Amino acid sequence: MLFGKKSGIKNRNRERYDRIRRLMWIKCESCGRLVYYKDYKTNHYICPRCGRAFIMTPKQRFDLLFDNNEWSRIKLPTVSDDPLGFVDRVSYRERLDDARAETGYNDAITTADGIIGGIPTTICVLNGDFMLGSMGRAAGDGIVASMEHAIELKQPFIMVTCSGGARMQENILSLMQMARTTVAVNKLHKNGIPYIVLLTDPTFGGVTASFAMLGDIHIAEQGARIGFAGRRVIEQNIREKLPSNFQTADYLYEHGMVDMVVPRSELKAKLEKILAVLTKQPHTPKSINVATPNTDNKKVRGLGENDAYDKVLLARNENRPHFLDYINGIVEDWTYLAGDRLFGEDPAMCGGIGYWRGIPAVIIGQEKGRTIETRQLHRFGMPNPEGYRKAQRLMRLAEKFNLPLISLFDTAGAFAGSAAEERGQSQAVAASIATGLNIKTPYVAVNVGEGGSGGAIAIGTGDRVLMLENAIYSVIAPESCASILWKDNKFKATAAAAMKLTARDMADLNVVDQIIDEPAGGAHTDWQTTMELLASAVSEHIQELQQIPVDELPTRRAEKFLAMTRDVEIYAPAHDAEEH
Repeated sequence: MLFGKKSGIKNRNRERYDRIRRLMWIKCESCGRLVYYKDYKTNHYICPRCGRAFIMTPKQRFDLLFDNNEWSRIKLPTVSDDPLGFVDRVSYRERLDDARAETGYNDAITTADGIIGGIPTTICVLNGDFMLGSMGRAAGDGIVASMEHAIELKQPFIMVTCSGGARMQENILSLMQMARTTVAVNKLHKNGIPYIVLLTDPTFGGVTASFAMLGDIHIAEQGARIGFAGRRVIEQNIREKLPSNFQTADYLYEHGMVDMVVPRSELKAKLEKILAVLTKQPHTPKSINVATPNTDNKKVRGLGENDAYDKVLLARNENRPHFLDYINGIVEDWTYLAGDRLFGEDPAMCGGIGYWRGIPAVIIGQEKGRTIETRQLHRFGMPNPEGYRKAQRLMRLAEKFNLPLISLFDTAGAFAGSAAEERGQSQAVAASIATGLNIKTPYVAVNVGEGGSGGAIAIGTGDRVLMLENAIYSVIAPESCASILWKDNKFKATAAAAMKLTARDMADLNVVDQIIDEPAGGAHTDWQTTMELLASAVSEHIQELQQIPVDELPTRRAEKFLAMTRDVEIYAPAHDAEEH
């Protein structure tokens, strides 16, 4: 039969058809195609044709993230409707009534308790289907009450955002929610509650400019659009066409605003790993099992001039393990954390959380890269200011959760470039030194290769400073020293010997606390043994430091560095000539 509309007669068959069609099919806003509802639901509410992620309801979010789809809603405070008596084309009261009828929720905030990976957790969802998740008094009160609820129960808090920003119909009362929710976030941080923000599509305006960008860890859902002002507003303002990836999740990752971009199907597993480390769940370490890469064993030019310069060449050996090699070999349940929250993500400075031989920890360090492509990506291990500011952020993360900080430094120095100077390279290095000296958590720093100048000490001010046997530590490269003082680079080996830059020299000068042995021939010849020795040494020092009250650590650390260089001859430890 035809589903046309007869004049003067309400066609109920047509209404029934439209209702069934809406339940069976969804039109994708991105590709415009109809998606069979069953396929759409099975695919985590993502268009199977183009990959566009649809807005999920709070119930769908809870079912996705909580174990076994089991959760219980918490009661949130209610507020009066329409405090300003706002009317545009229709009254604000009518808009609220329509949104409630359409979504089945009282306002944009819904919160529930449940279990994620065995860890009791509170999740608060900003519902994009309710007036585009805009934030008014009800949403603000709901967020504040939800955070206070998590503090009371002493359990992690996850904020899932989906919002166009502030609610215009409440004007200044909506604007004040930015301050009110920030007060609640500060309480979370003060009480040591893990605060994870999951940014979904779309998240804009006053939401991003308040609680959504103040998390310990920021996760952007793949495909999400995130920003402050809308794209159209910015283009009109600057009268320029913006890049196609502007304000996408990947764009924010590149610019240091989020720690990771995660597909919806992988969110639960990622949260389980993060929460396990932040809440210090017990973890049984597995044995290290790593293979040493095959090399062509080509002769290294310059070897044999003297012992000091031989150490320089061993420290720089291209087959020596680097930061990410140590992470892959030693650390379990590793989660890479990105960005300085100010400007960018610097691949030269890596960091994240994981289990170091069963110890939950924050681990940072420079990565040099191994292939031509990765060396260029990681800038040969020479960080920009944003790399050091990321390190500071992770130092503070370690302090908040009383997680040991492990630093594996290996760099020729901070990157020397005009852009780095413009963005404050000196300040970034100085602030990293200061932050490392002040954090109230065990801090073990290890020189695993090249300890070059301020770029190295920026993440080298630990309670204990260790050094691999063939690593070096110096204020300048011996080649540069020879060029400046001897006026000829050929005196580089002479300069190396004069500078006293080897691990043995550092121990004699009271700069390092322990030299970690390397396999015969150097770390590059046997990764397995190197990593076992390194992992054990660091673990032992962490366990010793964990016996000291954390409030005492900064004072002891300060005294340790103040004592360095005073009366060097007096402090120099005795050693046999046959030692390293």
